[in-house]
Amino acid sequence: MQLFFNTEINESTKEIFFNKEESRHIVRVLRKRQGDILHITNGNGYLFDAEIIIESDKKCVAKIVKSVFKEKEWSYYLHVAIAPTKNIDRLEWFIEKATEIGIDEITPILCDNSERKVIKHDRLQKIMLSAVKQSLKFTAPKLNELTKFSDFIAKERDGELCIAHCNDGEKTSLKNINFSSNIITILIGPEGDFSLRETQDALSSKYIPISLGESRLRTETAGLVAVHSINFLH
Repeated sequence: MQLFFNTEINESTKEIFFNKEESRHIVRVLRKRQGDILHITNGNGYLFDAEIIIESDKKCVAKIVKSVFKEKEWSYYLHVAIAPTKNIDRLEWFIEKATEIGIDEITPILCDNSERKVIKHDRLQKIMLSAVKQSLKFTAPKLNELTKFSDFIAKERDGELCIAHCNDGEKTSLKNINFSSNIITILIGPEGDFSLRETQDALSSKYIPISLGESRLRTETAGLVAVHSINFLH
C-alpha cells in the first residue's frame, strides 16, 4: 500500500486537492490515472480511500469514496523527551525508528550538558511523517518544539514519570516496573548525561529513576531501547 498523509482532511471531507509536488509524484512517478484509488491518512487514526478524478501533475484531485477509523496497534500513550544529539543524524534516526515501532509524543529537550542547542523542527517533522507513511501507521506522533529541561519537568503530567540517567543512585530496571498507568513519560539525556542538578530536580518532581540495562548507551540508542521495551512489555 502506498500511503499519503494529509492533516487537513476529516470525516466530512469530500475532495482532496494535492499540491504540485504530490501531484507530480502521483501522476509521473506512481503513474496513477483517473479512476485509480489512493490511500490517505490524516494522522488521527483515519484511513481514506480516494478516487482520482483529475490526473493532473500540477494539481491532482481525488474524491473520498470510503473512510475507516483504525485503532492504533498499542494500548499505551508513550511520551519520550530526549536531548538532541551533537550529530543530528542520530536524533533523526531515533525519530524515524521510534515512529515505526510506535510512539505518541516526542519532545526534544535542552539540558545542561547538551552539545546541540538548535534543531530544525520542520526537517524532523518531515522525517517523522515519512516514517508514518512507510510503516503504514494511521496515527502520527506529536513532535514538539525544543523545550528547556526545567520547563518540561515543571509541567504537571499524568501517568508514570521516568528518568533514565547514569548518575549514582538506586534505579529500577524498566522491564521490572509494574506500571499502574498506560500513560508513560520517559526522559533521555544528552551525550554527557543529565547533570546532577537535573537528576535531583526530576526526582523532586516525582520522576522515577530507571535503568535500561548494564551497557552505557548512546542517547539515540537509549531512546529506542525505551520505546521498544514499552512496546514489548505492553
